[in-house]
Amino acid sequence: MSLGLQWVSTGQEADMVTSLLQRSAVVLLHGQPGDVSDWAAVASALPDEVDVVVLDRPGYGANPLPPATIDGNARWLISELDKAGIRDAIVVGHSYGGGVALAAAALAPDRVRGLVLISSIGPSCLKWWDYLLAAPIVGPVASIAMCAMLPGAPWRSFLFEQRELVRSLGRLLGRLDAIDMPTLIIADPADSVVPVATAQLLNEQLLDSKLELVAEGGHSLPKTIPDTIAAAIAAHVAAVGARL
Repeated sequence: MSLGLQWVSTGQEADMVTSLLQRSAVVLLHGQPGDVSDWAAVASALPDEVDVVVLDRPGYGANPLPPATIDGNARWLISELDKAGIRDAIVVGHSYGGGVALAAAALAPDRVRGLVLISSIGPSCLKWWDYLLAAPIVGPVASIAMCAMLPGAPWRSFLFEQRELVRSLGRLLGRLDAIDMPTLIIADPADSVVPVATAQLLNEQLLDSKLELVAEGGHSLPKTIPDTIAAAIAAHVAAVGARL
């Protein structure tokens, strides 16, 4: 059963998730910037028996909350699982969303059954332009210019998260050796935003991980090769389920 939910977790949307009560689910988290539409093709390609929840993170799309820190995003995610009656989830994160998935796994390991990290932030992901985008004066100007090319992208949320990434990445990386659930890491060696070395280092540092390299997808893999990503997620869901 695939549920393409907006963020709102009250009213009609809350009624829609009652069928997930005390069940596991697959949660899809977008990157920076982004929204639930980034996952549309992937969600539709996943098998019907996979329960899918797609969420706008704080500061994006239909989510009325202001942008949050990486840990704040993780706490928000666990709160959303509680509201939806979801016991645990396989959390799928793209890019910045991968960092949120890792933080959630570190903060609440009993709620995260598995991870799928797609073009995820991680060790050695920061480049000179990341520091430029987070800088005073230049950062806001660059963020406005960048988000102007992406209709609907909120530049203030982008800037907040960029500065948070530079400030808090080290703290996130310090928790990697405590994350011990089945993790699939997906990356394209040609990714020009997050280097493939980041995926390789994640694979080395996480306790229970597998690295899968794909071709011709670039950085925005959920959009560029959705069928491949959906197949990889479905296979990981099946593998995690087989361990129970």
